[in-house]
Amino acid sequence: MICPYCNSKRIYHLRDENKKCSVCKRKFSPRKIDTDLRVIEFFCNNINANSCANRLKLNYRTVQNRYMLFRKLVAYYLEEQHYSSILDNSSYEEYYYFTNRQKRDKKRSLYEAVNIIGFYSNRKVFTLLMPKLRRYDRGEDNKSFENYLKWHKIYSQYAYSTPLSVFWKYLEENLKKYKGITEDNFFYYLKECEFKFNYLQNKQIEIIKKLYFQ
Repeated sequence: MICPYCNSKRIYHLRDENKKCSVCKRKFSPRKIDTDLRVIEFFCNNINANSCANRLKLNYRTVQNRYMLFRKLVAYYLEEQHYSSILDNSSYEEYYYFTNRQKRDKKRSLYEAVNIIGFYSNRKVFTLLMPKLRRYDRGEDNKSFENYLKWHKIYSQYAYSTPLSVFWKYLEENLKKYKGITEDNFFYYLKECEFKFNYLQNKQIEIIKKLYFQ
């Protein structure tokens, strides 16, 4: 067995059946570590929190909180990776995301949409949340501006030929399974999709394990 925190093999047994690393001095429960690793694998396999909790016989709220922690960890990771690399933001595109409920409303407005701008750089998709569109005081000005925006989205010349167009479809499809993402948490669900789109599953598990146990 190796230490999940520093990967040392210098582990010794404690009387309470827990382990302790002689290098980093961290104590840990092998059973808890095994459960944490299983939850990470379920998350990266796109198994929802409810199914994960049922299959591992865990409390739903515990799993849901762990999933949210993973989303926050990968969000910070993606931001750090993007801004610490040499950027080539030659491809970019603005995108308006509507929830399933909003899509069913024939009178939906761009003012209600989540405004996202995506970049394709260094063979990775990177997204930013933009401020919501601001309404004018006069109703006719609102409608005119909205119609203008529908036909004048921000995008680079060849954005349609990059993985950005594929990512928007991936985002739409993956967010369908969630019911009622709050505005405050949308960023983290967006970043989860970005992370899973950019990395193969085995790499996702490797990254989250490192972030979670560091």
